[in-house]
Amino acid sequence: MSITAEHGYTHAGTHERYGYTDLSRLMGMMTGDEKHGPAATSTLDVLWVLYDRVLRVGPERAEHPERDRFLLSKGHGPMAYYAVLAAKGFLPVEWLPEFGSYDSPLGHHPDRVLVPGAEIGSGSLGHGLPLAVGTALGLRAQGLHAPSVWVLIGDAELDEGSNHEAIAYAGPAGLDRLHTVVVDNASASHALPGGIAARFEAAGWSAETVDGRDHEALYAAFTASHPGRPHVVVARVEPKNA
Repeated sequence: MSITAEHGYTHAGTHERYGYTDLSRLMGMMTGDEKHGPAATSTLDVLWVLYDRVLRVGPERAEHPERDRFLLSKGHGPMAYYAVLAAKGFLPVEWLPEFGSYDSPLGHHPDRVLVPGAEIGSGSLGHGLPLAVGTALGLRAQGLHAPSVWVLIGDAELDEGSNHEAIAYAGPAGLDRLHTVVVDNASASHALPGGIAARFEAAGWSAETVDGRDHEALYAAFTASHPGRPHVVVARVEPKNA
């Protein structure tokens, strides 16, 4: 998905200073009392493919009305998110070593007021998908039909009733600019028959399940056509306690 010049914004990769192979080093700069390392590493590949190849947003147009919106609902363990934002020029790499310190803008949960490029404050389970539904509705009401809304959630968030309501609403509402990525590391307490994708499909969503470490499979799933329906990609990664 490319970005055209007439819209006044550019692809996230335009000002790329670092590549995928640098992300481990960038994450390694963030030390301190962080309890959610597996939560961070589980999202790394999804985040990279989105920001490197899919999302129409960049640091120089982070407030442009026609930008894509990315909402990180899985905000606990945000080191991978910060590393990708730094790699793409949204925030200075020099901020990373101060992660989690008293006066650092990079907290253990992202703060939309403090973190450049962050669309929401997150970390409380179950909030991101309902916020994404509201964002998609708001853009539609404003007549902004080009921007896509993306939200990344964890499979354990599907234990929350707020997400069930958001899933049930978005399908019949035909929110085809809404995209959800579920990073599945087998953390959910209440698995459903047929798996995660079946839950969304029953509510009228388009759904695909892929290897969450395979960049080409992720890209193909992210860019799959889904006219008239919201789209979910279930990205399976290694179990949290593996």
